[in-house]
Amino acid sequence: MANRKQSKRVVRKHLFSLRLSDIELDLLRIKSVDAGMSASELMRRNGLLRPLPKRLSKISLQTYWELGQIGNNLNQLVKATNTAIKMGRTPPANPELLEQLLEVLHQCRRDIAQVDTEEDNDWEEEEEEDDDWEADEG
Repeated sequence: MANRKQSKRVVRKHLFSLRLSDIELDLLRIKSVDAGMSASELMRRNGLLRPLPKRLSKISLQTYWELGQIGNNLNQLVKATNTAIKMGRTPPANPELLEQLLEVLHQCRRDIAQVDTEEDNDWEEEEEEDDDWEADEG
């Protein structure tokens, strides 16, 4: 028979087995004591409530790789331009424009690689605020 607290909440009746080493079990117990919650609650929060990182699509991965190849070609052009300038010859391209183009390319690659990073950081900041609040309360 469920007590009054359980009747107001979701009743958890399913078990999920998890294999841990002795060290992992000790760490789980220490973390749960530090967090002031049961090991089960800690595992539920970590396993269910934290948003999972989004996987990059094949197109995004291919685009990231292709931009890397373009970056390699641009670096070769930058090197040829700098070498021409040092030798007193006319450079094949404007060095300032090449640097700007490389920066845009690098930013595009960072944007592709860090999909939804801002959402993940927002969650971590909210979690830290909750931890501070719980620590002040207890």
